Amino acid sequence: MTAAHSFLTLQLLEWIAEKPRTYVDLMEAWKTSCPRLSIWEDACADGLVGWERGREGALHLTDKGRRRLQARVVAD
Repeated sequence: MTAAHSFLTLQLLEWIAEKPRTYVDLMEAWKTSCPRLSIWEDACADGLVGWERGREGALHLTDKGRRRLQARVVAD
């Protein structure tokens, strides 16, 4: 994973952890961020985030995602 990719993944995790978000929120907020879908898809594939299926499904961090985010906070 490149440094830029890692940074964007952490930014996505922070954004999801900040307050309740939906899949629609994700697509709207990240629509101008490149590569939006790659970061989202990679975070899903890596088991960092989950969501309730459906257009407006709620997003959440998995335990692994919370640990990744916490590791960043501790390192900073």
